[in-house]
Amino acid sequence: MPKRIITEVNSWFKRDTIVRNLEFFQDIIVISLCVGLFCVMLIRLADMFLSFLTPLDLRQVTSDILFILILVELFRLLVDYLQERSISVGAAVEITIVSALREVILRGVLEIPRDQIFGISVFLLVLAGIMIVLPWISHYFEIAESPNIKH
Repeated sequence: MPKRIITEVNSWFKRDTIVRNLEFFQDIIVISLCVGLFCVMLIRLADMFLSFLTPLDLRQVTSDILFILILVELFRLLVDYLQERSISVGAAVEITIVSALREVILRGVLEIPRDQIFGISVFLLVLAGIMIVLPWISHYFEIAESPNIKH
């Protein structure tokens, strides 16, 4: 009896069709983000090579390289999302670590106030903790999802 009711409700709302259409529009959004990221990467890469024509500012070149690497990782994260329909927490944490370190390198450790250095340090420690704990958590979820293993 309950299966018949669920089938009728599904047919009223055509939930499968709605979900399929929403996933299609979500894919369009992610693909447009990928195209935008790719264009920004090309523009930043061209700017970086054009900056080599003037006297070299090592801090700016380092910042550009790290920014392009962050964009590449974000691009990879979006492509993985399109393929797997899930976000890799490890990749997102890696991108966040590189982004935080880029800001420190860009501004210089001596120019950042002590409170911000402390906050960035705690933030990086938490991210490192996530990276360390992540394999154990994923292993736990694999065990929990496995129907053959008793706990």
